[in-house]
Amino acid sequence: MANKKGATKRKATGKSRKSAGSTRAGKAIIGLTEKVTIISGKTKKAIAAKVDTGATRSSIDSRLAGELKLGPVLKTVLVKSANGKTIRPVVKAKVRIGRKTVTSEFTLADRRHMKYKVLIGKRILEKGFLIDPAKNKVVR
Repeated sequence: MANKKGATKRKATGKSRKSAGSTRAGKAIIGLTEKVTIISGKTKKAIAAKVDTGATRSSIDSRLAGELKLGPVLKTVLVKSANGKTIRPVVKAKVRIGRKTVTSEFTLADRRHMKYKVLIGKRILEKGFLIDPAKNKVVR
């Protein structure tokens, strides 16, 4: 339906908001914070994560990575952040977000002073996720 200026309006469908794991064109719809499960062999840990579209790489707290026995270290990379430039080790891990599981690289960082121990960056988001900022936040 078009308005006076020719722009189209969406017709109200009465459908509820998409739930965690909902899809649109094959992509999972997630919020700015999400419950994720880090999978390492037979060990799994569910934890709240921050979705950061400004971060290229994903990051995980080094203590959490040790607890889950993630490794080995694949390489080191230079990471630019608000705290300056640092060289960080990189490990590979499986992460489940909603109903979708992907394998990706995570940099290891000391995130103990941060609210979220896992940060999801663009390299994971490009594997089939859409972000809805209005989606309910994860309760920690």
